[in-house]
Amino acid sequence: MMRLRHISFVVLAILYANTNVSGQEEDIYKTDPNILEDASLDPFSLIRKYGYPCEIHRVYTEDQYILEMHRVPHGRENTTQGPKPVVFLMHGLLSSSAEWVLMQPGKGLAYILAEAGYDVWMGNARGNTYSRLHVSLNTKFSAFWRFSWHEIGYYDLPAMIDYVIKETGIDKIHYVGFSQGTTVFWVMMSTRPEYNEKIVAMQALAPVAYIGNVRSPLIKALAPFTNSLETIFKILGTNEVLPNGKINELAGQSLCTEEAITQVLCTNLLFLICGFNEEQLNATMFPVVLGHTPAGASTRQLVHFGQLYKSGKFVQFDHGWLGNKRRYGSFKPPPYNLSAIRVPTFLHYADNDWLSTPKDVDKLAKEAPAVIGKYRAPLDKFNHLDFVFAIDAKKLIYDRIMNIMARFN
Repeated sequence: MMRLRHISFVVLAILYANTNVSGQEEDIYKTDPNILEDASLDPFSLIRKYGYPCEIHRVYTEDQYILEMHRVPHGRENTTQGPKPVVFLMHGLLSSSAEWVLMQPGKGLAYILAEAGYDVWMGNARGNTYSRLHVSLNTKFSAFWRFSWHEIGYYDLPAMIDYVIKETGIDKIHYVGFSQGTTVFWVMMSTRPEYNEKIVAMQALAPVAYIGNVRSPLIKALAPFTNSLETIFKILGTNEVLPNGKINELAGQSLCTEEAITQVLCTNLLFLICGFNEEQLNATMFPVVLGHTPAGASTRQLVHFGQLYKSGKFVQFDHGWLGNKRRYGSFKPPPYNLSAIRVPTFLHYADNDWLSTPKDVDKLAKEAPAVIGKYRAPLDKFNHLDFVFAIDAKKLIYDRIMNIMARFN
């Protein structure tokens, strides 16, 4: 416990030592009266507020979780009806479908794709703000939280993809994943290779499989405790980490607004995890981001990522020697078979991404034969969260992604 307390003081010291972020933005990003309202709206209400159509769909997984998806069937300007290409967006760790629409029309990827003529579907992983239901389990029960991102890839993604295909009548759909949204895709394709036949192409933003070269000092500080984290969480009776709630919203509205002198602490906390890039940070939108993120995850999701960092491998969850033997038939967790992926795959990475580092992306590209394109964000300081929240994400990343997707339509 003394060592944990020491780390917390180190983190605070680093936060205060780096309070030189300018926070300066272009005039077009000055405070908008809609910001605080957007922070409190769910994705359905947020999308409808800006004049876009939105639908809520729910799907049951094989293991009885009930997941919520959000659909934008067409654009606000482009209202073309009839058959159109379908794209499925999958969020990152501690996030939700909201991350694709938080930045408002013209900035959020879901809006951009809808205006480009796509039928847009956004998934939500079990346990986050919008997928907290189960046929027989309550979130108060530890059994509800007995999953890592392996189960999200093995159960959740197939259930949502099958539902989308059935609803739209389209045989194959596009897939766009961010961070953990790419991890669960590798899991699905490795363990259920039949889903190769249901995906047109994969656009991986900040792809995560191997993470042995993570540069975030905050992640590195916590890594030594990976093996004991789950035990500690169990003793504390904690199965869930960082759920969304009123505290997030209030913090965003009081501590992280553009006018607050404490906003620099909010920005530096993000930078400590993901990499520094104040130039692309739309600080005005901080209250909206914190109103929706973090959106909750199981403790096992974090532990599983910690195991990957320590081992340098991309393997299934390590339950310990005896647990592994019972579950897998071997003392060590089996590796994911990346060679089973046949879907044309495009990796989009950044030099300044402290979570999905260029070295780890290179390793993934070498291990997965389906990777046919590897693209670097054309900005040296581009970081992990910039893939979804950067001021110029459309120009730097999204336009290129849509050009690639258009080749497959």
